[in-house]
Amino acid sequence: MPNKLFFQCGQPVTLGELANHISAVLPDGADASKLIADVSPLDRATDQDLSFFENRRYLSQLEQTKAAAVLLDPRFADRVPEGVTALLSDRPYRAFALSAQFFYQNAEKSGAIHPTAVIDASAIVDETAVVEAGVVVKDGARIGAGCVIEDNAIIDRNVRIGDGTKVGAGAYLGFCEVGSKCLIHPGVRIGTRGFGFAMDEAGHIDVPQLGGVQVGVGVEIGANSTIDRGMSEDTVIGDGTKIDNLVQIGHNVKVGKGCVIVALTGIAGSTVLEDYVVLAAQVGIAGHLRIGRGAQIAAKCGIIRDVPPGARMGGVPAVSIKQWLRQHAVLEKLSRPGAGRKK
Repeated sequence: MPNKLFFQCGQPVTLGELANHISAVLPDGADASKLIADVSPLDRATDQDLSFFENRRYLSQLEQTKAAAVLLDPRFADRVPEGVTALLSDRPYRAFALSAQFFYQNAEKSGAIHPTAVIDASAIVDETAVVEAGVVVKDGARIGAGCVIEDNAIIDRNVRIGDGTKVGAGAYLGFCEVGSKCLIHPGVRIGTRGFGFAMDEAGHIDVPQLGGVQVGVGVEIGANSTIDRGMSEDTVIGDGTKIDNLVQIGHNVKVGKGCVIVALTGIAGSTVLEDYVVLAAQVGIAGHLRIGRGAQIAAKCGIIRDVPPGARMGGVPAVSIKQWLRQHAVLEKLSRPGAGRKK
């Protein structure tokens, strides 16, 4: 159940209105006037809640739920208990996410600048933006309409932030242009210098990092993640990409559209991720590689060579998922007591 101490639910809506909003289908004869007041898991839902079903392991919970309605694939409509409305969608989890957003919309803030914020006279802050306590906005920066800059964030000189973007508390944004409708969580660091130097016994010489960072539209960057600026060209994060907490993205990296990068992943400099790549937790990718469109990399993989489009990889160093599973099967067999002894 949502924590009511921190999250306030909106007004109840009819099932018909909700179905229309999320593009779901009501079965023939369903009561479109039934009121839905909240969202909830199958096992805790009441007769005013919407729930969803997608994973077969929760089939018993579906068959016993007391929800008012359940979002699910039409194949499972006959498993819904009597009195519960089956709300049909071929992507029920997506539809449920849209429903939860509908009930728990962020309260709109507008046009408030805290008196302790420090904003350079040459910076441009839209009159509808919110700038909270302790924020520093340096010379030449531009903050778009409807942005929210939370406590103690730093927006460095000449940074551009698009409309409707939220920057979390304590974040630092420098040497970057950020698109509209992005969500940047607390503690993020964007535009810090890339890790580039000429190694020499006489002393390592820093190579000036003269590029920036380009962040697309609708990007999410998780808490305490870091994105280095480029050396001679920009680091790029494509539209709609989702980056989890504690991710490191090196200088000159190019991340395509709609990628998903999970926590504790590190991507070394000048590597390219094509569109819709998925990197699970703790993946490490060497520099100057190309990860093909739609590739999926399992947790804790070490990538040391290019990955073709659509590939599914696992292991250190990474191999195809099938080969990785075969390797595990062989190792398990060899590790059994008595394995390898002559009879």
